[in-house]
Amino acid sequence: MIKKGLDVKILTGKDKNKTGEVIEIDRKNDRIKIKGTNMIKKHVKTTKDKKGGIFEKENFIHISNVVILKKEKKKETSKQK
Repeated sequence: MIKKGLDVKILTGKDKNKTGEVIEIDRKNDRIKIKGTNMIKKHVKTTKDKKGGIFEKENFIHISNVVILKKEKKKETSKQK
């Protein structure tokens, strides 16, 4: 099961063989966002509060196109006194 914060590897597409951390999950559509991959350009209009321009952000990737990398479990040692 894919959870936020896990490291995954992309199997297909323009970012094939890249790895990254899951930052967002859309369970309804079976899609996830991975930090630093599948970048798109978003055109934002200037408003009173924010300056506009062209920004890059991550886009969703289908869950079937990624595989979870085995995460090493951190062993916690309790100090006995």
